Amino acid sequence: MAEEKQEEKQEEKKEEKVESKEETKGTKEEKETKKEAKEEAKEEVKEDKNTEEEEVEVPEKFKKLVEEIENMKVADLAELVKILEKKFGVSSAPVAVAAAPVAGEQGAPAGGGEEKNEYNIVLKSIGDKKIEVIKVVRDITGKGLKEAKDLVDAAANEPQTIREKVKKEEAEEMKKKLEAAGATVELQ
Repeated sequence: MAEEKQEEKQEEKKEEKVESKEETKGTKEEKETKKEAKEEAKEEVKEDKNTEEEEVEVPEKFKKLVEEIENMKVADLAELVKILEKKFGVSSAPVAVAAAPVAGEQGAPAGGGEEKNEYNIVLKSIGDKKIEVIKVVRDITGKGLKEAKDLVDAAANEPQTIREKVKKEEAEEMKKKLEAAGATVELQ
């Protein structure tokens, strides 16, 4: 029996050795995979840098100015930007440019007195039938019960926009539904 126990211990040790070898193989494979991933990431970064560093063709009249700007320190560039913003009354923030409405666009007031095609539906007051108004607001907005209730509750204190940029026919239909429920509505 003592011999059998020794043989079992030896077999267990062998199994442990095999398992530890398999674990080291797994870690070696993992290391290789990590190395490959790092190399791929480095290559992607190099490609990105190459595309970012594309040469921009600078017209002859601006070459001297661009060269001077390239040689400036970052702090000096920041100061220059601030000075130019003040001098010309502009901002370097792109949001300001995108937010400005262009005359003639839909929703922008045109000087010709044209009729509006799109309206905002504004809930001025909710009246006595609050539950009915909530149901109609849910129907119009597609919001859940809680969101519709919160919107109607807020309209009790101050006017709330229910929907924006709705076509004229649809806006008038929604206004009729809300007024039938007892609400006061304005199309803007």
